[in-house]
Amino acid sequence: MTTGLVGAGAGQGWPSRLGRRLLNERLLIGSAGFVIVLVVWQIASNLGLVRKLLLSSPLLIWNVAVSDFSKGTIWPHIGISLAEWIIGFGISVVIGVTVGLAIGLFKRFDYLVSMWLTAVYNTPVVALVPLIVLIGGVGMEAKVVVVFLIAVFAILLSTVAGVRAVDRRYLEIAKSFGASRSRVLISVILPSTVPFILTGLRVGAGRALVGVVVAEFIIASEGLGFFVTYSAGMLDTPRMYEGLFLFGIFGIALGEIVRVIERRFDVWRPEAH
Repeated sequence: MTTGLVGAGAGQGWPSRLGRRLLNERLLIGSAGFVIVLVVWQIASNLGLVRKLLLSSPLLIWNVAVSDFSKGTIWPHIGISLAEWIIGFGISVVIGVTVGLAIGLFKRFDYLVSMWLTAVYNTPVVALVPLIVLIGGVGMEAKVVVVFLIAVFAILLSTVAGVRAVDRRYLEIAKSFGASRSRVLISVILPSTVPFILTGLRVGAGRALVGVVVAEFIIASEGLGFFVTYSAGMLDTPRMYEGLFLFGIFGIALGEIVRVIERRFDVWRPEAH
């Protein structure tokens, strides 16, 4: 009897250990690949195989980054970009999930908004920037709108897909027990939709970061995007790459955080049953 319990415990712990091992291996190999590229880049720069005016070098980028962080000149740009991302992505989550659930649950609402959503989705956001600036000016509001428009559809479409992927058998069982519509939504539809929503959040978070870059490239006088374009215009390539690396580091950290959250709910996916 004891042997059976030990075996069951070992069987339950094995997937967790395997997941941690794969995660550590992925991070280790990924970090090694990143370091290898930096070393090769630095060696090529030292040997004069690349033009430092165009590609700079990892050591030069590191030196200006240490200087900018120690003097505090980079922090206001990081704060502005982070605020734009948080506000724009937060609004896109609220509206994307809410509208996605409504479209998935109510056909008439889908008919009502589908043409407008299709029109906006297929219009490049860059083409809407003049209109956004005309209405909202060139302040924080305009940049938040750009971030929202670029991020919201990934969340909305994933939410709709999650609602429509709910197993109809579960809905019929819930109704046969006399469950109200709100109870069906809470106990059946939302649990099945959560993994899809999280996938949308992971994609939408990355797209929101793209939105920050696009907005600051076009309509900004501060922020990391502006920092990159200004440095490029001044031929200050180390600082230009510093800004690009900061965007990349933030994107990687963001992806890993959402991936960990998503993995916790992965067993809720319909395919997992």
